Amino acid sequence: MTSDDTSRFLKLGIFDSDAPKGQKLIFNSSGIEWSDRSHQVPISICSKPCIPGYRKSVVEGRPRCCFECIPCSEGSITNQTDSSDCMTCPDDHWSSDSRDTCIPKSVAFLSFKDVLGLTLALISMFLFLNAFCVFVVFVWYRDTAVVRANNRGISYILLVSLMLCFLCTMNFIGRPVKLICMLRQIIFGVIFSLCVSCVLAKTITVVIAFRATNPKSNLKIFLGPKVAYNIVLTCTLFQVIIGATWLITSPSFPEHSTSPTMKEIILGCNEGSIVWFYSMLAFMGLLASVSFLVSFLARNLPDSFNETKFITFSMLVFVSVWLSFIPAYLSTKGKYLVAVEIFAILASSAGLLFCIFAPKVFIIFWRPDRNTRNYLMSKSKVALKST
Repeated sequence: MTSDDTSRFLKLGIFDSDAPKGQKLIFNSSGIEWSDRSHQVPISICSKPCIPGYRKSVVEGRPRCCFECIPCSEGSITNQTDSSDCMTCPDDHWSSDSRDTCIPKSVAFLSFKDVLGLTLALISMFLFLNAFCVFVVFVWYRDTAVVRANNRGISYILLVSLMLCFLCTMNFIGRPVKLICMLRQIIFGVIFSLCVSCVLAKTITVVIAFRATNPKSNLKIFLGPKVAYNIVLTCTLFQVIIGATWLITSPSFPEHSTSPTMKEIILGCNEGSIVWFYSMLAFMGLLASVSFLVSFLARNLPDSFNETKFITFSMLVFVSVWLSFIPAYLSTKGKYLVAVEIFAILASSAGLLFCIFAPKVFIIFWRPDRNTRNYLMSKSKVALKST
């Protein structure tokens, strides 16, 4: 049909039955003129094909040949053109950015190769070296007044347990395996209970030593290192019993967490029984609370026994850290959950180390005039007269 509404015939091809197979029909499609005066073949649908990564969605109120191309959601793909539905990737795979293929998920855990894991490890080693240096100083100056006046033996045990606390955080960094999962919380609980029981023993020893100055006091029978050692042994043994029961009844084990909506496979340790985990924390909290209460009540003792003031502050730091740890622990997942626990261990242990031992190291190196028995005794006499 021409512009003047007349018709004309065009020769678009020929059919030759005598031609070889495949060449019998010769057709010139470019010679066809369609209704829009174009020589291009019109598309029979009103939407373009959906490429891989998209699915077709019918447009309500329009013909079925009309549809929208909607990208697949995270964790699902399409790898064909004009797919009607997206396929969900397996649990250990994730969809690519183009949503046209499933790729293996990355494995996530707190590693020494991570900036966070490496930073925590370096802080742990730094604090360990600080505790070791203080231990060496106390051994070297073991016969001086300041070291002897504050229960030398318990101070040694406390410093060694603090060094072990800093080192035990290494168990929380790295790929979780069965043995590490079973023991890391128990080791931490026992060592930490040893630390806090040492603080409690030092506090009670100071109180007994002051109260026993009265000649008629019955507390003189409790003077000596045996009482302090028995307190440490009893409290630590109780925590060992909790840990052993936990290990026998419901030990921790490695597990991986993933789902179609997660981009990573999170490796971690399932605590087995959350009841025993919080029982362990509760016992440490009880020891810390008793230590804080006793040291707070004894904070005004004579200056030669002023270690209770520093113990009070160290226990305040300790309790504050662990009270803030519980809500943070419950609201965190993955490797950041482990990082929160490591931070709580390091912060509370550092509080004990610096609050209790820094003043003594200061006196040893910078105020040697105060590191004499005569000085301590004179201060005690003055304080006793004023009480």
